[in-house]
Amino acid sequence: MIYIKTEEEIEIQRESSLLVGKTLAEVAKYVAPGIKTIELDAIAEAFIKDHGAVPGFKGYGGFPGSLCISVNDQVVHGIPGNQVLQEGDIVSIDCGVLKNGFYGDSAYTFAVGEISEELQLLLERTKASLYLGIEQAVAGNRTGDIGNAIQRYTEGFGYGVVRELVGHGVGRKLHEKPEVPNYGRRGSGVKLKENMTLAIEPMINLGSRGVKQEADGWTIRTIDGKPSAHFEHDVAIRKGKADILSTFSYIEEILNKK
Repeated sequence: MIYIKTEEEIEIQRESSLLVGKTLAEVAKYVAPGIKTIELDAIAEAFIKDHGAVPGFKGYGGFPGSLCISVNDQVVHGIPGNQVLQEGDIVSIDCGVLKNGFYGDSAYTFAVGEISEELQLLLERTKASLYLGIEQAVAGNRTGDIGNAIQRYTEGFGYGVVRELVGHGVGRKLHEKPEVPNYGRRGSGVKLKENMTLAIEPMINLGSRGVKQEADGWTIRTIDGKPSAHFEHDVAIRKGKADILSTFSYIEEILNKK
């Protein structure tokens, strides 16, 4: 069942999505060598609650954290803990909030201190692929158009596009239909209709596309141990141009001051 939202519901959902952006910006202030991932999680949880919402991930399917924090070769679903961020790491931070009955869900991959040019390019290109996917998220297109745009761009650099994890519908539930793969054929998949709301989230590996799940039952790593980047926005499907409900502007304002 695919839920088509009303305009009022989309505005409520926008509020949740923008709060995710503000939460990630608050966390961005503290992303630096020497901090533990559990400390970043506590900052996010307090910020979300202070803004009248609840963490969308905490307890979801038994997940213990408010954030998914995935370092280097961890792709997604990393559990916050005593891992200390090191100079040269990259860290994907995925955040969800639930406010007024609607979820926001967005992710950003951060550089920890100075990173290599190779990693910097991976981050820039993964983020660029997200916006290429969003350009295809318009009424009348299909999910395959989104995935194809992401896949063609990133595979052009020799990167691996993760297959096992995909974007998704989002709204009253954190994960709704349809699934939104980051690969595919143009003209294939579910047809996009006005006022559908999707979370589009390329997960792009520096090496091969293969991944494996850790013994903790959550953390997904690259099979070859090479780093992975992840960026995610919530969008509402419109005619002509997607409406991006989440934002990176708060995050990048903080990063530009660092």
